[in-house]
Amino acid sequence: MPPAKKRSRAYDLARTRTAVLAQFAHVRDAVRALTPEQLALPGLGEWTVRELAAHLTMALERVSRSMELPAPRGPKPEIALLAWPFSTAGNAAGISDFTRTLAADRPDLDALYEETAARFAELVPVDGPDRLVTTRAGTMRLGDFLVTRTVELVVHTDDLHRATGLDIPYDRQALAACTRLLADALADKAPGGSVEVRVPPFAVVQCIGGPKHTRGTPPNVVETDPLTWIRLATGRTGWTQALEAAQVRASGERAELAHLLPLMG
Repeated sequence: MPPAKKRSRAYDLARTRTAVLAQFAHVRDAVRALTPEQLALPGLGEWTVRELAAHLTMALERVSRSMELPAPRGPKPEIALLAWPFSTAGNAAGISDFTRTLAADRPDLDALYEETAARFAELVPVDGPDRLVTTRAGTMRLGDFLVTRTVELVVHTDDLHRATGLDIPYDRQALAACTRLLADALADKAPGGSVEVRVPPFAVVQCIGGPKHTRGTPPNVVETDPLTWIRLATGRTGWTQALEAAQVRASGERAELAHLLPLMG
């Protein structure tokens, strides 16, 4: 019998909503401090820093726009939370084009951030996590969609930091939700109990089929910090690169994740 797939953990809608707004506020403070020279720097891929900053507002605006639409019909979502990280790769071209248009049309980034935060605060409720919303990947529960927003915000906050050198804070709840979702997605992709992946202080999961660990010290352990894990899961850092930089500790003959990463394109 194949290993059972991991069930998605529960996330509190109100806490996730608060975390999304808090992380967005941290990013807004950083973007407000950028000079014209910094905004013109390379940001992510072919984007400038200005385009990356504009793209960050889309993490919230997609939720706001979905709340303005009628609730989708049907009793069940089309995509579960743990499936979301694997659904993002095919959207790159459309997202890139929209991002460039948004950055060109809205040169006043601070005004864009203010408008985006206000719309989100007004339109996105603090309860009703099971309400269905329309996303690029398909219909999702509102509570699940907000968890995906922590991934978008945290990942791109790190991108902005690496592009500009700015020290941008991470809201603890946003960082925790992002870390846990990506760890759970790994366990869902490679179910099993032969390798324990630790991302203290937020996540511990077991994955990869084989002998299951039940007590004592696991024979195969991978351990890293949240930001390194997020970079691995999203392809910002390679497995070998992280090992050589001592950002990942792997012990045991099966403690190898290179063939499973990245989780998101």
